[in-house]
Amino acid sequence: MRLNEIRNFDGPPIDGYGPGFFRVGGTVWQGGVFVTPSGVQGWTGFDDTAPLVEAAGDIDVLFIGTGADPEYLPAAFRTALEAVGLGLEPMASPPAARTYNVLLSEGRRVGVALLPV
Repeated sequence: MRLNEIRNFDGPPIDGYGPGFFRVGGTVWQGGVFVTPSGVQGWTGFDDTAPLVEAAGDIDVLFIGTGADPEYLPAAFRTALEAVGLGLEPMASPPAARTYNVLLSEGRRVGVALLPV
């Protein structure tokens, strides 16, 4: 699916997604992805908390895209990220990507970690 283009981003927007991939700032990423205003990197899932914890000082809220459907976050994952002061918002990956884009376009300090659909 292609997302509508929004300008005035202070970081890389999520341009689109499909089965097993995300397009971020014009680059296709296979699998999961972690996006903040300062950059993009691959993300392997709920056991991969290190890059999310490192970004805690740069973002105020982190959207967690749980794939095609909304899912509960594992307790250990939630605890590790809340311990460093991150507000977590879990939802399915498509609405997480859209919400990230909207808040990023408003200049908010947001990040999104997305599992593929």
